[in-house]
Amino acid sequence: MGAGIAAHMANAGLPVVLLDIVPDGANARNALSDAAVARLLKTNPAPLMHKRNARRIVTGNIEDDLNQLGECDWIIEAIIENLDAKRDLYARIETERKTDSIVSSNTSTIPLEKLTEGLPERFCKDFAITHFFNPPRYMRLLEIVAGPQTRPDVLQSLRSFGDQTLGKSVVTCKDTPGFIANRIGILWMESAIRFAFEDGLTVEEADAVIGRPMGVPKTGVFGLMDLVGIDLQPHVAASMLATLPEKDLYRDIHQPSLFINQMIETGFTGRKGKGGFYRLNTESGKRVKESIDLETGEYHPSTPSQLESVAAGRQGLRALVNHPDKGGRYAWRVLSHTLSYAASLVPEIADTIQDVDEAMRTGYAWKWGPFELLDQLGPAWFSNRLQQDGMPVPELVTAVGEGNFYRNQDNTLESFGHSGRYNTISRAEGVLLLSDIKREGDRIAGNSAASAWDLGDQVLCLEFHTKMNSLDAEVFKVIREVITLIPAKGFQALVIYNEGTNFSVGVNLGQALFAANLAGWSEIGKSVKQGQDIYQALKYAPFPVVGAPSGMALGGGCEVLLHCDAIQAHAETYLGLVEVGVGLVPAWGGCKEMLLRWMNNPKHPQGPMAAVGKVFEAIGMANVSRSAEEARDLLFLRPTDNISMNRDRLLADAKAMARRLAADYSPPTPPEIRLPGPSGRAAMTMAVRDLCKAGKATSHDQVVTTQLAYVLSGGEADPTVPVNEAHVLRLERNAIMALLKTPGTLARMEHMLESGKPLRN
Repeated sequence: MGAGIAAHMANAGLPVVLLDIVPDGANARNALSDAAVARLLKTNPAPLMHKRNARRIVTGNIEDDLNQLGECDWIIEAIIENLDAKRDLYARIETERKTDSIVSSNTSTIPLEKLTEGLPERFCKDFAITHFFNPPRYMRLLEIVAGPQTRPDVLQSLRSFGDQTLGKSVVTCKDTPGFIANRIGILWMESAIRFAFEDGLTVEEADAVIGRPMGVPKTGVFGLMDLVGIDLQPHVAASMLATLPEKDLYRDIHQPSLFINQMIETGFTGRKGKGGFYRLNTESGKRVKESIDLETGEYHPSTPSQLESVAAGRQGLRALVNHPDKGGRYAWRVLSHTLSYAASLVPEIADTIQDVDEAMRTGYAWKWGPFELLDQLGPAWFSNRLQQDGMPVPELVTAVGEGNFYRNQDNTLESFGHSGRYNTISRAEGVLLLSDIKREGDRIAGNSAASAWDLGDQVLCLEFHTKMNSLDAEVFKVIREVITLIPAKGFQALVIYNEGTNFSVGVNLGQALFAANLAGWSEIGKSVKQGQDIYQALKYAPFPVVGAPSGMALGGGCEVLLHCDAIQAHAETYLGLVEVGVGLVPAWGGCKEMLLRWMNNPKHPQGPMAAVGKVFEAIGMANVSRSAEEARDLLFLRPTDNISMNRDRLLADAKAMARRLAADYSPPTPPEIRLPGPSGRAAMTMAVRDLCKAGKATSHDQVVTTQLAYVLSGGEADPTVPVNEAHVLRLERNAIMALLKTPGTLARMEHMLESGKPLRN
């Protein structure tokens, strides 16, 4: 965990000192910290946003190098959860640290008052708990606990730094067991597991009920246990039982499980062990996912849940818990205990309900927090159902009465407080959310696929809101309307942004496959040309266009960004032109724009073939950056593009960039492009032929990359004669139309739609 925190500090551009103990009898005294950094470079998902970030981490040990703490502004302790060991380390830190440096613990189980008991006042004033969630790069929650002696500016510094520099969702907690997320999350997990055994559900059924209908990641609860390690559960339970109040609900929920204890004893501890509630097995040369029978302990091929309640859950949470089958009864048992527990803990663990919801969304990746789930059920309905079941109703649920915990009052979002009044929810300075813009005003233009919103200061926002933000003719209609609307209505700039999990996964593949199966070649050709024309119109619009992606921006979603004047990307943006995976080539200008980027890259050797080779490799291998920082290496981002660490600050950062560009904007000048022609194409096709002979590429890979080579080489272009953008766009259209008529490409498209995975044919 300490190495993971160090990695994320390095991701933020900071120099880091990573110290560990000296192993007994070791000749290399920094062996543990050196090994930790080596693991960072190999771990997947990667803790580092770029491998070069590891250079910012200096390793050492606490016997020889504790004096290095004298140069550190923030010292984070992340050692074993042993109070004596921590307090001994704090005493040593106190002798080395500089005045006003901050010391914090990453503990998740030991109260702050015990950590600082008997320590000097100087130390206590500079001490807090900063609980990162694992893995630190990807989990946004940072829980902060201050003690009665902690200086207010320490708390403010940690909040500001965690938010703006580390990109965290920072929540201030009370000094109570488990703080917020683990206090609720541990009870939720134990209740979900215990009730699944008691109610006779399979692991697949339980995870199907717990997952999508409740807004929980697709791992559900049993998959989550496998991920974090089943062997951790007894230790977590022991810690909670040792510190929780006597009448806490967790004490009633927790029951030791002989079944789970047996799994741990035999090494079935989850993904890190021989298997867990799920495992991957090899049968007849194929990988088969298996799940454990909760009665017999035997494994069998995993089968999807057939519970009717799961389907009913698509109609809403109340439909799920009202369903009479065992899934509906199970859903109610889990939700009734979890949500009533969460409601009973305010203000014990946090001052506001939004802090509780934020902690569960960003710490456990729930789509909705407990109070948002209560609003879906209806607090009054929930109260009545609890009473019918003879369960106590939390005071906060009684107090909200017939109302909801959140409400929109005169276009202002408010939350219900433990004082019995509604309070305005305010955003931190520099945070701009599109959800707030949409609540406070009417959209400027749009349809069911995309919308335009006024961000203020003469900046317009274009939002995609199709499934997975895929791109189709309806999206293009709105883009075309926006291009005309901006100068007509006095706007000066455009930001392309949305608050979906992914910016855009590209073309609506289902529509494309349907048209191809009907041999609608004329309509497909028009669609490809329409996309090219609209992206070109964005590129040469009389106003600046800023793309603001987060999550996946693939295929056509990446291509729209390539045509923007600038990109303000969230740090966790994954860009790539992945069309070859479905048997196609980029045809909305992606080939053209990547050629231009590599040809104009001052760090790259000049000459058309060198640039063409780089683009051929990136597109032919369907390279996807694993971070925005990695996207710079692939030139999906340019040196002038910016990165925002905090997702909630992305829109404000993009708007600021758009305003700067608008101050003195003129559209780009159409370029001339020199391409290698037939000789360059021959070199690329020969390379792919060799890969096929070596078994590293398939026969249809060769078909697809032959078309790609034709596009990137310029067709029959003369290397001494420049071509224009229209020439390359025409080659893109011809290539994609030819590929859509091949059985291999249609098979790849169909397989991707059915399985979500590429077909290697």
